[in-house]
Amino acid sequence: MTRAAVTKSSGNVFRDLGFSDEKSAELILKSSLLQALQETIKGRGWKQAEAAAQLEIDQAKVSKLLAGQMAGFSIERLVHFLSLLGQDVEVTVRKASGGRARGTVRARASKKLGRAVS
Repeated sequence: MTRAAVTKSSGNVFRDLGFSDEKSAELILKSSLLQALQETIKGRGWKQAEAAAQLEIDQAKVSKLLAGQMAGFSIERLVHFLSLLGQDVEVTVRKASGGRARGTVRARASKKLGRAVS
């Protein structure tokens, strides 16, 4: 049995898949926002129709979001959806560390996303 070659990740899966720096930065942001949206909806135990009503879109679009389909949803639209669900979204811009000429794009979500507000 032959072992498959393993290549160490650069830390950016989209760049590793061959996307440009610009596109991979966009995809990192979109995927993080999408994950936060999915976790919020699932954490509240909503059915797709309930989420659709809150997001002011049809159930078919919620189905796409929950299936991880980012196409057709801009960063701005995903941020808007999160705000409709009572989530704050922050973006921080700072000088690249270590004297790097180019910055990196990272996103992270709070662990408290899915909790419903009482």
